[in-house]
Amino acid sequence: MKNEEIQKKYLKKIDQIKKHNKHYYDRDKSIISDQEYDYLKKEIVDLENEYSFLKSNESPTKSVGYKPSKNFKKVKHKVPMLSLANAFDEEDLQNFEKKVINFLSLKKTSIIAYSTEPKIDGISASLTYFNGKFIQGLSRGDGTEGEDITQNLKTIKDIPQEITAANFPKEIDIRGEVFIENDDFKKINEKFANPRNAASGSLRQKSSTVTARIPLKFIAYTYGYVDEMNILSQTDFLNNLKLWGFKINPFNKKISGIKNLIRNHKKLEEKRKEIAFDIDGVVYKVNNFNLQKRLGFAANAPRWAIAHKFSANSSVSEIINIEIQIGRTGALTPVAKIKPVNIGGVVVSNATLHNEDEIIRKDLRIGDTVTIERAGDVIPHVISVDIKKRDKKSKKFIFPLSCPSCGSKTIKDYNETTKKQDAVRRCSSEGYECEKIAIEKIKHFVSKEAFNIDGFGKKIVENFWNLKLIRLPQDIFNLDYHKIEQLEGWGKLSVTNLKFFINQKKKISLERFIYSLGIRHIGQENAKIIAKHLKNSENFFKLSDEKNAESLFNIDGIGATQIQSIKNFFLNRINLKVMFELKKNLEIEKAVLIDNKGLLKNKTFMFTGKLNGISRAEAKSLIEKNSGKIISNVNKKLDYLIVGEKATTKKINIAKELNIKILEQKEWMELLNKTS
Repeated sequence: MKNEEIQKKYLKKIDQIKKHNKHYYDRDKSIISDQEYDYLKKEIVDLENEYSFLKSNESPTKSVGYKPSKNFKKVKHKVPMLSLANAFDEEDLQNFEKKVINFLSLKKTSIIAYSTEPKIDGISASLTYFNGKFIQGLSRGDGTEGEDITQNLKTIKDIPQEITAANFPKEIDIRGEVFIENDDFKKINEKFANPRNAASGSLRQKSSTVTARIPLKFIAYTYGYVDEMNILSQTDFLNNLKLWGFKINPFNKKISGIKNLIRNHKKLEEKRKEIAFDIDGVVYKVNNFNLQKRLGFAANAPRWAIAHKFSANSSVSEIINIEIQIGRTGALTPVAKIKPVNIGGVVVSNATLHNEDEIIRKDLRIGDTVTIERAGDVIPHVISVDIKKRDKKSKKFIFPLSCPSCGSKTIKDYNETTKKQDAVRRCSSEGYECEKIAIEKIKHFVSKEAFNIDGFGKKIVENFWNLKLIRLPQDIFNLDYHKIEQLEGWGKLSVTNLKFFINQKKKISLERFIYSLGIRHIGQENAKIIAKHLKNSENFFKLSDEKNAESLFNIDGIGATQIQSIKNFFLNRINLKVMFELKKNLEIEKAVLIDNKGLLKNKTFMFTGKLNGISRAEAKSLIEKNSGKIISNVNKKLDYLIVGEKATTKKINIAKELNIKILEQKEWMELLNKTS
């Protein structure tokens, strides 16, 4: 790679991290997970280490946080509020300790004592005391300048307004974390995505009376500027903080040895669900203040401290209950209701248990302590149970033999290929007869890949169902707009827009129409294949005759399972009624034959992340029109991975390992323009 290309790549990542810093520090709302942010930061640092000519004042190695808001007075910190370097594994910790020992010219066998404390996922604040009185409070800001949020900080009961202890310094800058405990967050979680956002938003209210209504807490952990202090270590300083009236972290420990640090880290990660506030790692500080002074600071972080992050995609919680969700194909999915836990910046309170067999295999019970994983776009799921922590009161879950929605018998289909029963238990109802299935089928009908009706999402479907405005898909095209206009949150303009968007979708392609019906085993690809073969909607409607359905056996890629599913669909009385009514309301376009000689022929593509200015469905269509193929997994058969905003880090990493070409949206569009 040429230097110009490297520089371009580097500056692009700098722009990305600037954007994410603005959202995280200034707008109190992160648009990527902590894991993705840490990975981006690491990529920039690695590039700088590899290529010495790469430099930027906006680099995370030179800057901290984001410039202070214009809503508050800017004040310069007497001692900069720097961020911490991150460690992710044992090797990172070993390298950190080696650097400490080398910098101090100590023997390789030297034992370093560390003060360790859980890293609270909150908002850093700096409190200045003069002659024992709290006179000013600042946010971190960009590390050099902070926002004067004194009045808001004064509303926090944990912050002493006056300290009379004899050994309290004449002037000192006490630093700590403002946060909201998880139980308190539950009461206000409708307004904020997670406790950290809630703490940040509360601290930056223009009126301190608004802040006072939020149950903010403060834990102190260090100091910045100090005028004469006769304390020799971090552990002694923490003890004094307690004597001076501050709250300190109850899990602080003095530890020596990397192996012992790892053990403590593991214990705290397992304890996360029991702790009253969110933590996202453990901070290690060289305990001796004299050694800290000698080590000093790098450009944006102290050399004597490091943050050992927890796994960003998993955490430990407790199963409070197990409930059953019913999908559009009748599948019964058990969902664990868990004690809310923060995973990668998202508060998770539900986790899928997949199916009945999975519950039996893992011996999952109500009351169990479990590990929850949430990786990228994947729905949070339970990966293991800690049997040692099982309580005698834990309850086995009995899977329902009758549908919780309609009372129909639940069944497991026999798979002719595997000669076994399917793992998934289903409602035996034939679709719209079951309320829960009907709702899910309508949600599927209006989904992006199907009719894609703007402003008609899942919540609207549920709301209109509850108001008895819809019961079947055709009801969408015959809505009582006058009644909707009278509903709370609706008005003439919003109803006019809804009517416009619905009428817009009365013209639809045959493949989208087939997919929208939610026929089991007929996904987007199969719908596409069937549409190409049948060519028009009249031929599709004729499949109600079993003999015509048999002709589908001639289609490459359509097998006995799909054909039987189509037959079952057309045998259902309500499905036939839906089809007849939709036929009256819609203009279903003939299938467009795609040129198999396009310039993307034999090339495979996959998308990850949100695309700008184009829907995922349209993007896929563009590739297919140029004879390219979409696949759903990152594997050796993939030629290009196209990444948008909030792309899944795991997919990108696998693509890099397999040497798959990674394209950003702009590069992909350029490729498309060259080939079209």
